[in-house]
Amino acid sequence: MKNIHILFISILSSLVVLAGCQKKTVDQARLHEVIVYTYDSFLGDWGAGPDIEKQFEEKTGLNLTFVNCGDGVQILSRAVLEKDAVNADVVLGLDNNLAQKAIAEDILEAYKPKDADEVLVPSIKEQLGTGWELTPYDYSHFALIYDTRSSTPEPTCLEDLTRPEYRKRLILMDPRTSTPGLGFVAWTVAVFGDTYPTYWSALKDNILTMAPGWSSGYGLFTKGEAPLVISYTTSPAANIEYDDIDYYKALVFDKGHAAQVEGAGVLKNAPNKKGAQAFMDFLISADAQNVLPLTQWMYPANKTVTLPDCYAKGAVAPAKTVTADPAALDAAVQTVMDILN
Repeated sequence: MKNIHILFISILSSLVVLAGCQKKTVDQARLHEVIVYTYDSFLGDWGAGPDIEKQFEEKTGLNLTFVNCGDGVQILSRAVLEKDAVNADVVLGLDNNLAQKAIAEDILEAYKPKDADEVLVPSIKEQLGTGWELTPYDYSHFALIYDTRSSTPEPTCLEDLTRPEYRKRLILMDPRTSTPGLGFVAWTVAVFGDTYPTYWSALKDNILTMAPGWSSGYGLFTKGEAPLVISYTTSPAANIEYDDIDYYKALVFDKGHAAQVEGAGVLKNAPNKKGAQAFMDFLISADAQNVLPLTQWMYPANKTVTLPDCYAKGAVAPAKTVTADPAALDAAVQTVMDILN
């Protein structure tokens, strides 16, 4: 019996040691992988994700895994749900309308990427907060894209969209799931102030659909489902470059346009913090930023990047930028959805 007891203790000890070794092996393996939560168009066939993944892995020797969360709002929701059991290392795709909420949720760890002061466009950083919880990687202005082949008249302002001739002529994105959808709500709040509910009540019948994200919404537009879609002032450059068409036009309105600055950040308690920081350093480097103009179709945050010719032909720059208080957007989104439903 004594020998059996000793044998049992020996086996139990071995199992404990083995379990510890297995845990150590798993942890070490995770330190060679960087997991990034992002959105669908970033990972699409024409998105920046595949090229950035290849370059990062070649440069660092780490494995980079992108996880498609749908759109920017969904990225934030997932990160908040997992804040007590963090799975990813980085979130990529939270914009200036979500930054304040992300910081308040305490899911991000401040990290200032290498060379940030030297390479980033100075004016856009402040839109993501005064700290380095989020670092900008691209930016543009929201705009309505108009199919100039349409018999529907070209609108000259947001107010025009409420007129009868625009009935079912506008494609928007859901502000509860999509950053362009949220951006359009912010734009209307910035332009109309407290009267934005009146505007949305007048606009309601002219919305063809509220797509769940930019990819599906812009896809409906290019298929001819409606002559107007919410997107970016830079979007027509993509159609010039890849489709060789110039009949999509970004409309510029005198009352101004809301801007979007997209950022990435390191998650608190990230399983691979060093890998996350290496990714952040790489994301704003010239190597990664040169990928963005022809994939993201936004302006790169790195001021050293030279834009391709199609931007001069298809992108426009509004003379005026308008802003809405991000803290007021939750209530505005609820109000808008109540009106539409």
